[in-house]
This record gives sequence, C-alpha cells and structure tokens, in this order.
Amino acid sequence: MTDSTIEKTTPKEKAGWGLGTKILLGIIALVVIISILAVVTLTVAVIDSQTGTSFPYTTTYRVSIPDGEPVTMGTTKILVMTYEDEVVTEVDGVKEKLVVGQERIISPRYARVSALGVPMLDTDFQITLKYLGTSGNNALFDMNIKTSKQVPEMVISKLIPPKMNAVPN
Repeated sequence: MTDSTIEKTTPKEKAGWGLGTKILLGIIALVVIISILAVVTLTVAVIDSQTGTSFPYTTTYRVSIPDGEPVTMGTTKILVMTYEDEVVTEVDGVKEKLVVGQERIISPRYARVSALGVPMLDTDFQITLKYLGTSGNNALFDMNIKTSKQVPEMVISKLIPPKMNAVPN
C-alpha cells in the first residue's frame, strides 16, 4: 500500500448547536422574559391602614418636593408651599405648618405589592417627613418610610414619584 491509496478520514465536524444547548438557551431566555415581565408589571396598591401596627423596618431618603405642585405617593396627595424657613404641608387635604427641623407624620397606610397580577407582599407603612429647608423652587425633606415587614428598595422606589427626586440616605 502506498500513501496515495490510504484514505485519510477526519471526524465529522458538527454544524450548529446540540439539542441540550438549545434547551438550556430556551430555558434561560424564558426566565429572562418572565423576570422582565414581573418587573414591568410590578404594582403597589395603597389603602388606609388600621392603627396599632409596629414598624420595625426603616428606609430613609432625601427628597425634594416642588413648591406648589402636588405629588402623589400611592393614594396620598402631598402639596407644599414654602415661605422663608417655613413650609405649609398639605397631606390629603390636612394642612400643617413646619419650620426647619420639624417633622410631620403621615397616617399609616397598607400596601399590597403584585407582579404579573399575583400578590407578592403585603405590608403596613408610615411616612415621616422632616423639613430641611428650600433649594430653588423645591422644599427639601428627609423622608423615613417605616414598614411592618422588610420590603426591597425596588418596591419602595415604585411608591415614590419621580418628581420627588428621592435619593437613599
């Protein structure tokens, strides 16, 4: 036998992905799509709460509320009007005057968090605003959100309207 009569064989090269790889990629894509849908459909429904609830968890934000423009957190409508070192806060129609350093406690509320239409978390919460002064056309506050259960920051941020420019403290 000579070299010319011997056939050289090479293993067949695979073209494309195997079945296992395709299944794995399909599962990963499905998980990613469901996760994105869950985040997009995340809703927070807020109603008045019963009294007597304890609030062991606290998240603090620095917020600015536009002077004379109402903002809504859940079902709570907040309006502020500043004058020198004072602010009149109107929360759901109830007015209260604050000076720098003074706090206003907003009555407790109940929130139900849902994703894809499925209830995920229920909690009672209470908001406290501490007046810090003005900055341009905004009233500055430290806002404490106290909850009865530990709530992810992403959920709390859904409750805070973008107009408030909330920054975690």
